[in-house]
Order: sequence, then structure tokens, then C-alpha cells
Amino acid sequence: MSFELSLNTGTTPNLSLQQACAAVAAAGLKHIGPWRHLLDQAGGAEVARTILDDHGLTATTLCRGGFLTVAEGTARAEALESNRAAIREAAAIGTSELIMVVGGLPAAAHLIGGTGDAGDKDVVAARQRVAEGLNELAPYASEHGVRLVLEPLHPMYAADRAVLSTLGQALEMSAPFAPETVGVVVDTYHVWWDPQLKDMIDRAGAENRIASYQICDVNLPIAADALKSRGMMGDGYVDFPTISRWVAEAGYTGPVEVEIFNDQINNQDAALTCQTMQARYNNLVLPFLKGE
Repeated sequence: MSFELSLNTGTTPNLSLQQACAAVAAAGLKHIGPWRHLLDQAGGAEVARTILDDHGLTATTLCRGGFLTVAEGTARAEALESNRAAIREAAAIGTSELIMVVGGLPAAAHLIGGTGDAGDKDVVAARQRVAEGLNELAPYASEHGVRLVLEPLHPMYAADRAVLSTLGQALEMSAPFAPETVGVVVDTYHVWWDPQLKDMIDRAGAENRIASYQICDVNLPIAADALKSRGMMGDGYVDFPTISRWVAEAGYTGPVEVEIFNDQINNQDAALTCQTMQARYNNLVLPFLKGE
């Protein structure tokens, strides 16, 4: 699967798993990165695996586990059980990579439909709870042949989605675990700005922790919903040639997922999305992964 393109279904949020798989297969692609809710809608992970198989597709990742920053009690127990379910689902659909969006501050949980202590703004304690959650989940993930893939998110999402903001932080948190059990994802949208990015990609490669390379661009101005400020490669400000070269030089040879949250792209015909992303990938990313 050297550098083969994959569609993350966050890019086609209006499609069912069946529809997304049909669009991907029609575009001549072999890979898809589904989100968990699509598995539920399809009738469960086993049914979802059949849908993928019927279209000749493999799952590159499953999105998402995480949200481990909740405090002790029922909510934390539920979060851990949700992650165990996600691990089982990843194994069932045939991917070893479970993307982990680790969670933000409990004080901001309500902003994305969760619950938490409105007064809990302790980011250090939140990160500690993530570490404790990984320690509890790692043996279960290992038993199922699944890697917990930490995704650092841009700092603007630290309050509500991820208290890990840099690749370096993700690597430090993964350090106590075997690389086949806890890894990291390099997502251009989230890490393009980091002055330590090359060094951290080099470190991730040396530690065999790069589990996924996800690409999209950074659009300006920031959308009213900051989550929707992603763009198609080439439409924004990410230096894809440089980052792609770094990722390849670090030893990564796996699939490359396109994950875009953008109202215009999300609502357009999926065939156009697949066609455009293939053209941009072939021009802006693939030659530099191959060292051409």
C-alpha cells in the first residue's frame, strides 16, 4: 500500500457507508477511512466489513476513539467502554489503526455535545487523564491487533477537542508503549505550522510510530465554524511538497488519507471530490513522497 490514496469519510459526511464505498470504488481507489457512526448506521462493524469487501476496499483507519479527559465516575467509565468498542470495531473492519482524538477540557465538553465540569479548566490534569486512559486501553488494543493512533490537533481546538496540540506532545505520550500499540498520525491541517515538525516527524519515523498520513489544506479566513476551515490540497497555505518529503524520508510508506471538513466540498458531488483530490494528490503530494 505504498502511498495509495484513501478517502476519509469525514470528507463525504452526507453519504452512507454504502454510498461512500461506491463513490470510492467508482473513482478507482482501493481504500477508505470510515467514521464509527457509519458503521452503526450500516448495522454494525461486521456488516460494514461486508460492504467494504463487496466494493474491493480496505479500511486504512477507523475514526475515532479518544475523549479521555473526562474525570472519574460514570462518564469516564462510559468513555473507556466506548473506546473498547471502537477497538473491537477497528479489528472487525480489518484496520489496525484507530485514530484517537483525545478530548479537550471538561469545561468545554458541552460545545461538542458532551458533558463535563464547567469549572474544570486544568489542562495539565486533562492530559494526565489521557495518559491514564491509554495505560488502561493499550493492553486491550494489543490483544485485538489494533494501534491507538494519537492525533495532535491545532491549538485552536485544545479547549474542546484535543489537549494534545503538537506531534512532540503525542510522541511523549506514546513513549511508554510499544510502537505497534500506540502511534501517531501526521495531519497536515493540524501540524503544518509547528517549528519542530521536521524533527518530530524524524523522531516518529525512528520510533516506528507513524501510523497514518492525512492531508488537506488550511483555508483563510477561518470559517464561522472553525472546524470547517479545511480545504482541498492547493487551495490554502500548507507546503505539501516539504511535509510529504519529510514523512517519506522518515520511512512512512503507507496509505494517505484525505480528510476535509468544508461545507462546499462536503456538499458537492462525491465523484467531483474524488476526481479533484486525486488530481491534487498526484500533483502536490505523491511526487514528493516518491522523491521525484
